[in-house]
Amino acid sequence: MPSKKFVLLAEHIQQHKHYANNRAMAKRKREVVDARNPAKALKSGKEGAASTPKRTVRTESPAHRSKETAVNGQATTGAESKATAGSISNDANDTTTVQIITGSYERVLHGFTAAIPHSLVTGKDDTAEEDRPKIEFSDTFLFNAHISAIRCLALTPPTEESSKVILASGSTDERINLYTLSTAPPAPSKSKPKLPSLHGASVSENSKNKELGALLHHASSVTALYFPSRSKLLSSSEDSTITITRTRDWAALSTIKAPIPKVQGRPSGDTAAPGEVPAGVNDFAVHPSNKLMVSVSKGEKCMRLWNLITGKKAGVFNFSRDILASVGEGRFGSGEGRKIVWDAASAEELAVAFERSVVIFSIDIKPKAKILPTPRTKIHQVRYLDGHPGILLVSTEDGRIMAYDTNSATAPAGDGDKEDDIPQSNLIAAIGGPAAGFSGRVKDFEILQLSGSTFLIISGSSDGTVRLWKLDAGELKASGEADKDQGFAAAKQVGKLLGTYTTGTRITCLKAFVMTGTPGAEEDEDEDEDVPAEKDGDESSGESSE
Repeated sequence: MPSKKFVLLAEHIQQHKHYANNRAMAKRKREVVDARNPAKALKSGKEGAASTPKRTVRTESPAHRSKETAVNGQATTGAESKATAGSISNDANDTTTVQIITGSYERVLHGFTAAIPHSLVTGKDDTAEEDRPKIEFSDTFLFNAHISAIRCLALTPPTEESSKVILASGSTDERINLYTLSTAPPAPSKSKPKLPSLHGASVSENSKNKELGALLHHASSVTALYFPSRSKLLSSSEDSTITITRTRDWAALSTIKAPIPKVQGRPSGDTAAPGEVPAGVNDFAVHPSNKLMVSVSKGEKCMRLWNLITGKKAGVFNFSRDILASVGEGRFGSGEGRKIVWDAASAEELAVAFERSVVIFSIDIKPKAKILPTPRTKIHQVRYLDGHPGILLVSTEDGRIMAYDTNSATAPAGDGDKEDDIPQSNLIAAIGGPAAGFSGRVKDFEILQLSGSTFLIISGSSDGTVRLWKLDAGELKASGEADKDQGFAAAKQVGKLLGTYTTGTRITCLKAFVMTGTPGAEEDEDEDEDVPAEKDGDESSGESSE
């Protein structure tokens, strides 16, 4: 006779089997009903998913997955490995995003980004021209900055310690407006709807782009701005002053006063008020050592050297009559320098741009070479190519950006004893212009280095068009010298047009920088992070005059 425990265990097993059979029969009945009613099946599936508890998914690194594959003895094919790599790669790594800022006569600051695919930069894409990826432009901000035309812009040098840069804009309303711009490109978001715009470009506003305030350090139009570092701002004005401002508290540390020129050769029919003469600093350039500065002013046929350590005048170099005559600034020319720039690569020469010509001076302030574009046209901007000493780029009224080699010049046919026998720099190549079908004046341009020998030339025309050109430094070396006429028809066309953007405003100045931040990353709101503190032990706080 079986024991009582065995009987109870057998009855428990029978009840369990009966209960399992009943559950199986009920499940089959539900499946038949769900097959007849799809809507009910979808509802029941959602309810089941909602009732199912969530589980934590552990993300494994590629190295861990490869190790586990090796342990299990399974090998992946090339297609599978590519699919896995594509799934963990970031789409932002396939593009280079550039932030471009333009100032205009319409008193607005227009900022937009250009997402450049790497295939356009490297040039390794073998697909057809119509199938290649295009640059995606997106508006980021539009500030009604000033009450009159914007004349100049400046950006702080980007650093790894801060995720922001400071933008300064100068206008004819005597104000210097300050803004903070984020270095993080806009994050791609498919959930947010695309904001409509009149010109068709997408809009990606960034809440990190904010206005800091305004500086009222000058009593006349602001002509030039420059950040030698993240802790200092230099500004010049038509009131014949250059102010050094500390960015930590935006206090004016020193004011350099340039003399007002005397009235010379004033015609009898001049309707200007008595005592009013052209005055003001046109432009200034700081030596790469940040210890010396050179400025050019209105009504003066000279350039002035300033000691930035003491804030006082270091010397004056007058443009002789022979130098001015050799570049077409003779008796009836103003003879004043419009633009001036140092060669940061060598720090051994500087270029002074007049209205229709450029003179290159060596470090000892002796004329080294000259540039006379043919046909003669007005010059708007001059910049040296980073990392390539002696390569000077010049933008003109007829839409050209010409590259000259200042170290390779053609000597004149004279005896070479006079100052007017200045060698003429050789024209290497040209970007755009009438030969390429572009005739609008290039008011300003910016040079960004994308790699060791690849540069991005961003040009802004007065008709509101911004063009992006890819330039390989090897093209400048291989092009050689142009024809002796130095004409745009003889110059070799270099650079590749990557994209064009129309702002709808008359551009006066332009700045740009490569956005190196992480898309969509949270940034610190602490204002002390914008500008790092710096000791002011060697700074001068008083005013200096001639």
